[in-house]
Amino acid sequence: MSAVSMEALTKVYATGAKALDALDLQVAHGEFAVLVGPSGCGKTTALRMVAGLEDITSGVLRLEDRVVNGVSPRQRDVAMIFQNYALYPHLTVARNIGFSLENKKIPRAERDERVRAAASVLGLADLLGRKPGQLSGGQRQRVAMGRAIVREPAVFLMDEPLSNLDAKLRVQMRGEILRVHRRVGATTLYVTHDQTEAMTMGDRVAVLRSGRLEQYGTPRELYDRPASLFVASFIGSPAMNLYEAALEAAADQCVVVLGSQRLTLAPAGAERGGLGAYRGRKVIVGIRPEHLAAPGIEGAKPGIEGAAPGIEAAAGASLTVDVRLVEPLGSAQLVHFTIDAPEVREDPAEDTEQLAEGEIMDTPVANGIAVTGPRTPARAGSRITFGVDPGQLHFFDPDTREAIDTGR
Repeated sequence: MSAVSMEALTKVYATGAKALDALDLQVAHGEFAVLVGPSGCGKTTALRMVAGLEDITSGVLRLEDRVVNGVSPRQRDVAMIFQNYALYPHLTVARNIGFSLENKKIPRAERDERVRAAASVLGLADLLGRKPGQLSGGQRQRVAMGRAIVREPAVFLMDEPLSNLDAKLRVQMRGEILRVHRRVGATTLYVTHDQTEAMTMGDRVAVLRSGRLEQYGTPRELYDRPASLFVASFIGSPAMNLYEAALEAAADQCVVVLGSQRLTLAPAGAERGGLGAYRGRKVIVGIRPEHLAAPGIEGAKPGIEGAAPGIEAAAGASLTVDVRLVEPLGSAQLVHFTIDAPEVREDPAEDTEQLAEGEIMDTPVANGIAVTGPRTPARAGSRITFGVDPGQLHFFDPDTREAIDTGR
C-alpha cells in the first residue's frame, strides 16, 4: 500500500485552464519523492491538492488506504513546509515550533518535550528563545521544518523550501533535509524547479510538463534512460546535445548520419531494441556532454578516455567539431562547439507551444557542448576530434519525441 496515491488526478480552474492532467503517482512509505519541472508545469498544484489547499476536479487521492477527496486539510495528517517559511515574527523559535501543538491543546509538558526533541534534531536547541528576525535564512528554514516535525505527520509536503537561500546554503540545507528525513522516516513529497535538487535528493523523481507526467523513476533511470526528448533535455547539466540525424543501413552495420559525419554502431548494436526499425529513417540523436571522450588535435586518433569501463570505440566512432568557446571551471572545462548537423531544441524555459512543437534550427554559433578534463587541448577557433561511445547515444522519434527503445 502506498503512503500517497494519485489516480488520474486532474485540476481545471474556472477559466478552463488545466493545471494538472490525469496525474498517476504512487509514493511508498518512507520514500523521498520529488516533483520537478519548469514553472507552470503543475507540480505545486499537485502538492496543494495533497495538502487539501486545492479542490480536486476529478480523480482519486488516497493517503494510506483512505480516499481524502474533500477531506479538510487538518484531518489529512500531513504537514506542509512553505517557500517563505511562514513563521510568526512575534513568537520565539520554541513557540513557532510548538504552535500547532498549542492549537491541539497538547499538555504543556508533552509539548515542551516534543519541541525540544525537534530542536535537537535540527540543531536549534540553543536558539529556542530567539525570534525569527534574529535568525539566518537557513535557521528560519530549520524552524519551519521543526514546526512540521513536532506534528509527527504521516506525510511531509515541501514546496520549494530552499529557493530563498543562497547557493552555498542551498547545498548545505539539502543535506540537512535528507538527514532529518532519514532520522524521522516519514514519507516526503518535495517540489522544486531545480533539477540538481531533484537528482541529488529524490529516491524517485517525477518530471512534469504542462500538467502531465513525463516520467517517474530513480535519478539514475531518468539520466540513463530518459523516456522523452523533454526529459532528456531537462535532466542533466549541461543539457544533452540533440541533433537531427538519420540511420543509414549498411550491410551488418548501422551508421548514424550526423550532418557530414558518420558514427558507426558496432554490429552488435545495429539491431538493439527497436532501433533496427528506424534504418533508412530520420531520428533525433542525443549525446550527453560528459560522454564525449577526451579529444585529440585534428589528425590524431581520438581517445576514449573517460568512457565507461570496458568500452572500446567502434570504427568511425568519432566526432570532429569546431571549437567556439572554452570555459575553464578548475576541475573541468566546458567546450562549446559547432557541427554541421541541425540542432534540435526542447528548451524547458520556452513557452508551452514552443515546447510541444520543438524547434529544429541550423545555427552558425555553438550548437553543442562537451565536458572535458581541465588540461584538454582545446581553444576557440581550433578543430578537435572527440571519441564517441556508441553505447551512450540516445535516440528519439522525431514525430512523437519519445525515446526509441535501444535495449539498454
